[in-house]
Amino acid sequence: MALRSALINVMAAASHKAARGLLRDFGEVEQLQVSKKGPADFVTAADIRAERIMLDELARARPNYGSLSEEGGITEGRESTRRWLVDPLDGTTNYLHGVPHFCISIGLEEDGQIVAGTIYDPLRNEMFWAEKGTGAYLNDRRLRVSARGELQDAIVATGVPHHGRPGHEPFLEQLSAVMKEVSGIRRLGSAALDLAYVAAGRYEGYWEAGLSPWDLAAGIIIVREAGGFVSDLSGGDTMLRSGDVIAANDSLHRQFVSVIGA
Repeated sequence: MALRSALINVMAAASHKAARGLLRDFGEVEQLQVSKKGPADFVTAADIRAERIMLDELARARPNYGSLSEEGGITEGRESTRRWLVDPLDGTTNYLHGVPHFCISIGLEEDGQIVAGTIYDPLRNEMFWAEKGTGAYLNDRRLRVSARGELQDAIVATGVPHHGRPGHEPFLEQLSAVMKEVSGIRRLGSAALDLAYVAAGRYEGYWEAGLSPWDLAAGIIIVREAGGFVSDLSGGDTMLRSGDVIAANDSLHRQFVSVIGA
């Protein structure tokens, strides 16, 4: 049985507490689908409530840490080298439409590096977690990226730029290049879970552009601690600044970068 550190326990507890409200509200969202107005305002309120719960719990346990989150922005901490990167609802569009695929994500950044992360899927009760140097886990089971070594055998995930976001044409070029090389492509609508699934060996790879740091932080450390590689689209290490990411198992990462950049 995996022994979680005090740090991971703090992150997991914050996720579980926020999840209770999200699950309750998700049941309401499914009912709101039939209304003319729709559930958008309701979901925004649920998102904000979950974020406040998480930030309060994290601040109670680690009062000197700063934070960066979608709704709350930057909060400076007395320990300037450490901050939480918090996404209380990754997969908001899924949640909005009653699609049961979303998660809660927390990363811890220390001196510019992600050193711990949790990604919690409350509907499946799956907690993906990792701490630098200790491996990656799903609940109590050790994770390892897929062992498949050929792109033609690989299933990869991506995120599609939607209405109001740039990059449609470059994405279509990337999609065309990738679909010629792989066994299948999936688009499930949660960047954090896509990264967690790479760590768990459910996907061989994942790529997307234009993400925010809170989308990526936890997934980066979880994939790396599961033996995978994470980079920006050119193979560099600018993911948190650029918002562009490629994650893959250790056998396929370089090939995947080459195809995306072709």
